[in-house]
Amino acid sequence: MGYDFNADEIFEMAEQIERNGASFYRKSAELIVDPAAKKLLLDIAAMEDEHEKTFADLRAGLSEKEKVTTVFDPEGEISLYLRALADIRIFFEKKIDTSSIKDILKEAILAEKDSIVFYLGMKEMVPENLGKAKIDAIIKEEMTHIKLLSKALVALT
Repeated sequence: MGYDFNADEIFEMAEQIERNGASFYRKSAELIVDPAAKKLLLDIAAMEDEHEKTFADLRAGLSEKEKVTTVFDPEGEISLYLRALADIRIFFEKKIDTSSIKDILKEAILAEKDSIVFYLGMKEMVPENLGKAKIDAIIKEEMTHIKLLSKALVALT
């Protein structure tokens, strides 16, 4: 039996992924020596915080129909499942050279690409009547991350 997600659940995952991204950038900033690179990473972390707020605002604006759960969940286990899914799919712990801003940015670009692929897949699991079209807003935001990170990486070379 398949499981349909609703837009609310996808936005919940998006918020968690943004929190994970902000944490990744802040941890990376703590480990890097170059002040300019540290500032760049902290600025990107702040951007992730803003995207989390954006997704929370978009989520708050969903209709009641787009928030309807599709399965019986009296214990609220779906939220736990979604958080775990978001935690392991994007910005999971990786072994990277955190002294190299280039390596950090390359890994970040890969994580952002992974997030877009993740959301494209999740979008297919959201029926039209449960807010499928709203998932495009998340994908568009993630594309802005890639542009910003790519620009920063090119500026370093």
